[in-house]
Amino acid sequence: MTELQIAGLFIAALLCLILMRIPIGISLIAVSFVGLWQMFNWNIAWGSLGIVPYNFANSWVLSSIPAFLFMGFICYHTRLTQGLFNAAQIWLSNLPGGLAIASVFGCAGFAAVTGSSVACSAAMGKIAVPEMVRNRYSAELATGTVAAAGTIGALIPPSILMILYGIISRQSVSSLFLGGLVIGIMTLFAYIAVIIIRVKLNPELAPPVTIEATRAEKFKALGQTWPVLLIVVGVFAGLFGGAFTPTEAGAIGAMLSMVVALLYGSLTFKALRMAITETLTTTAALLIIAVGASLLTRFLALSGIGDALSDTILGFGVSPLLIMIGIVCIYLALGMMLEPVGAMLLTLPIVLPIVEETGYSMLWFGVLLVKLLEIGMITPPMGMNVFVIKGVVGKIATLSQVFRGVFWFVVIDLVIVAVMIAFPNLVLFLPNLVN
Repeated sequence: MTELQIAGLFIAALLCLILMRIPIGISLIAVSFVGLWQMFNWNIAWGSLGIVPYNFANSWVLSSIPAFLFMGFICYHTRLTQGLFNAAQIWLSNLPGGLAIASVFGCAGFAAVTGSSVACSAAMGKIAVPEMVRNRYSAELATGTVAAAGTIGALIPPSILMILYGIISRQSVSSLFLGGLVIGIMTLFAYIAVIIIRVKLNPELAPPVTIEATRAEKFKALGQTWPVLLIVVGVFAGLFGGAFTPTEAGAIGAMLSMVVALLYGSLTFKALRMAITETLTTTAALLIIAVGASLLTRFLALSGIGDALSDTILGFGVSPLLIMIGIVCIYLALGMMLEPVGAMLLTLPIVLPIVEETGYSMLWFGVLLVKLLEIGMITPPMGMNVFVIKGVVGKIATLSQVFRGVFWFVVIDLVIVAVMIAFPNLVLFLPNLVN
């Protein structure tokens, strides 16, 4: 068998293992190791298993992942973001679907200190969904809004997906953060527009809720947002002002979140222990997948299949736009079956050379990729955010109701993807301006 045939056979084996629900990190490592063994010999396979994980884990930028995760888990377990939703609830209740809009703003604020769409959906699902249902909001609108708004977590910095993409593609993590910030804000206002239009067309989805509050009470509610604002301003101002790197920003953010939680009076030993435990387990899971993806990259590079696929696709003579539309469709399909980190690390070794050859900006593609993967978080059959919301709200809504609730948000997400492809400078403008 030729090297290309061996690579094709083992890629098929990898897909079979994933469909059999074998953990994706273990599947990547096993297929890459055995593939290198069959293609060359035992010594090369064993040597790669020793060298590749070390070279990957040796990246200094990678240390920001556990730091940002710890910052997010501290904020989650010490309830630092609850005041943000309460303030948005008081100030926005008079708008059509005001509580749903407040949930979107709450998710955006939570995203700015976590970078995890799952954590964002879980936290806001506990806070916002029962409040909306208590005020006679449709269960579909309430759960769908929070499930969809949770996806903003991976777009607004800090973003774990963008850090991993930056390491693999050798792009500036700070520039990726800036591009993601633009699309995250665009997504936020697009979701708000969807809520207002739907409630205007069908007022029964969200009966008017008027929260009586004096001006003093409104400003007091704004004052309760200081924990999140202090962390966000402290991290973002230093990061984008050039005072420290993304790696240092993670450490500073983790320290700042602990100090703020201590001042806020919610930092308990139990919360600290849970934050540390979840940080360690999440980091370990991410690193296993990332090491497996690095081994797969070595395997595919030595086999030459990546260059062969790139040459074949480009040899068809189709336009770069059609190639990009095909890539978008592939990621939308993968998002329905795989979790985002696995889908990204599994495909980047093959997709990145194609994107580079077609002349698209690798920075722009990174932000587009994160957006596509987050759409997969709310599309059936997997829809991780949907299952998280269902688990949080219990009997308030059925799984089918949550999926129906996110439908219009998926539609507007696809519109945003089309706009990103048509106008790539929407992503690149702010990074270019800062640089």
